[in-house]
Amino acid sequence: MTIGLRPEDFARLSGGYDDNPKRSSSLKSEAYVDPRWFELDQQAVIARSWQWVCHVEKVREPGSYTTVQIAGKPIAIVRDRDGELRAFYNVCKHRAHELLSGDGNTTRIMCPYHAWVYKLDGQLARAPHTEHLENFKLDDICLDQVQVEEFCGFIYVNLDPKETPLREQSGDLETEIRHWAPDIDQLTFGHRLTYEIKSNWKNVVDNFLECYHCPTAHKDFCELVDMDTYKVTTHGIYSSHMADAGNSPNAAYDVSNATVRTHAVWWLWPTTCLMRYPGRSSMIVLNIIPAGPDLCYETYDFYLETPEPDETEKEAIRYLDEVLQVEDINLVESVQRGMSTPAFDQGRIVHDPEGSGKSEHAVHHFHGLVLDAYKGAII
Repeated sequence: MTIGLRPEDFARLSGGYDDNPKRSSSLKSEAYVDPRWFELDQQAVIARSWQWVCHVEKVREPGSYTTVQIAGKPIAIVRDRDGELRAFYNVCKHRAHELLSGDGNTTRIMCPYHAWVYKLDGQLARAPHTEHLENFKLDDICLDQVQVEEFCGFIYVNLDPKETPLREQSGDLETEIRHWAPDIDQLTFGHRLTYEIKSNWKNVVDNFLECYHCPTAHKDFCELVDMDTYKVTTHGIYSSHMADAGNSPNAAYDVSNATVRTHAVWWLWPTTCLMRYPGRSSMIVLNIIPAGPDLCYETYDFYLETPEPDETEKEAIRYLDEVLQVEDINLVESVQRGMSTPAFDQGRIVHDPEGSGKSEHAVHHFHGLVLDAYKGAII
């Protein structure tokens, strides 16, 4: 690897991890603070996994497009004239200028630098003032394609051309999601929250995957859901987190008239979190975007029955933004600071064989997937 990591580095990092969560310690702190491991995250995890982009409604119509950055690479997702979903590196084949920006609808892709024009399937259609060039044919030039997939109402891309489809990798995830959210394809965008977090992205995932900290740090949340019913189950590349809504008044937001009475949450390797909170039918997508060894970004997109949140959803958004996220960001930023000291190397995984929300077995599951990705890249 060009980043200078060797098999002996992996052996050191994986020390203390055991396949059995009852005997295992966590990932070592250097995985969260050393820039070399962050670079490997980008190369071996983010660039080789299925990354969430948007709800299908954003690219449902022919000519519709959206743009994203995946592992630092610009990507464009386009619905062509025949209705086929396509994804490309958002890079002109002339001088590498980015082609599309933001979201929109178009009949062609024109580079804003020198006006090279591509069809929606990526094929070059026009290149001004090239008629006198030798050994130059429009038909020989096409944008570099990226894997793209529509899955459970959302769009995902994968920069690795050899990776198997998400639908094959994810086992029963689609069945689970469509059981609890049968109308997911018809939901519409309602609101977005964004955050900058001074923490490694893996700390954010760790925190999301356990509710061991909830009675201490999220007292309102422990009233919103019935913690006695909270169960966490790990599978392949995802984990399910299920609980019933609480039955008594709570300080988070009112769910007394909720039509959805289940707190259903799924984490999908490595950075996507799908959440269906009590209330109306909805889906909240938390997307975690790694940006540095000690920096990441989060977006919370709320997909609702209507474009405008109702009063309960407004309260839920307020609670997530002003209470729950404040609590969680404070937690992970404190953990990041602690991991940057010589006082911490790794800690024990707390495991409940009954799979309760207060167990850390989903964190252990995540750490195993991280180590598998690292091992595949280094050894």
